[in-house]
Amino acid sequence: MKKKSFLQIIPLLLIAGLAALVMTGPLSGLILKGYDFEAQFKTPLILATFAIVARFMFAVLPMDRLRPKASELPPEPSRWKTWQQGLFLFLLLAAFASVPFLGSKYWVSVLIMALIYVLLGLGLNIVVGLAGLLDLGFVGFYAVGAYGYALGFKYLDFGFWGALPMAAMTAGLFGAILGFPVLRMHGDYLAIVTLGFGEIIRLVLNNWLDFTGGPNGLDAPPPTFFGWEFKQYASQGGVPFHEAWGIEYSKGLLDGFIYLVLLGAVAVTLYAVHRLRRMPIGRAWEALREDEIACRSLGLNHVNIKLSAFMMGASIGGVAGVFFAAYQGFVSPVSFSFFESALVLAIVVLGGMGSLTGVVLSALFLTIMPELLREFSDYRILVFGIAMVLIMIIKPRGLVQLRRPFFAIKGS
Repeated sequence: MKKKSFLQIIPLLLIAGLAALVMTGPLSGLILKGYDFEAQFKTPLILATFAIVARFMFAVLPMDRLRPKASELPPEPSRWKTWQQGLFLFLLLAAFASVPFLGSKYWVSVLIMALIYVLLGLGLNIVVGLAGLLDLGFVGFYAVGAYGYALGFKYLDFGFWGALPMAAMTAGLFGAILGFPVLRMHGDYLAIVTLGFGEIIRLVLNNWLDFTGGPNGLDAPPPTFFGWEFKQYASQGGVPFHEAWGIEYSKGLLDGFIYLVLLGAVAVTLYAVHRLRRMPIGRAWEALREDEIACRSLGLNHVNIKLSAFMMGASIGGVAGVFFAAYQGFVSPVSFSFFESALVLAIVVLGGMGSLTGVVLSALFLTIMPELLREFSDYRILVFGIAMVLIMIIKPRGLVQLRRPFFAIKGS
């Protein structure tokens, strides 16, 4: 590629600086004070200077070397033996399980939200990453699981453990309801319909005052363990967990318990999805993603394949909703906006379409990164967005690109 001269770069730099001023000036340069506005030019000029420097680097440096080809990775045998993989996963799981005992309550709460997003990412990864069905309303299944727990306790006296299978089945049923109308839709049309589905659920939850509580939301009870409650003083007829086990009461007991159960749920889900990918249903999802016409020509029932993808992904999203409601102790429609669907979709795309390891890494990155940038509260979202852009430039297929399976004759 021919390098551009400095005179050719100057107009590009001016356009980049002007665009940065236009986009960020009204937001960061106008400060509201009472009924008047005060103009401050320092922050917009800093952002414009940063845009000019970044544009100059893109024009001068050989960015093509940093940007790998988006071709599919060839198959190759695993570099680790089976027992090595098992040992590494066991040590990693043990390290995560030790966080409630070694880490602070703050980091336990951060990791709880990170693991919830891992579950959501795994559910949407089945629909988008494996089956190739663009879903922008996945937050609707998340809301079904959370409200299923709160409403089940209010009207049916369902506890945490009973709500988990109930929410999975209910969300799976909603996935089937969504799947039927969109069987013949693809691409943008499918995205618009699923977006409408997520908004319909949020509006129903927001306006059905008598049943869901409307904007006021509903209380969700904390989970129990064999009837032991994670409170300092148990309710009538109950027994506190710390008294039953003879330990000192701590406010972090409930968060630690939710974290450990959630960690186990994530581990089981990862293993289940990993096995499903290698089963005929997983191969059918991938065939549907690559070419639906070829998939149908091979005799595969595309109706069952799409419905199974929607139902399986929705069930995992419903389970994540139960954990969210149990951790927050309260649910309201505000928690299930379109931004949540966009964030989960970003997790799947940033991690790598179809990659389980990528989904986990991406969910941890998108959850922990904003917390680490709290010291730069004024520029946190800007730095966060720039980091995502750089990752997608350097890794256009995600953090962990999916590699095709490798088959070899034993002894060859």
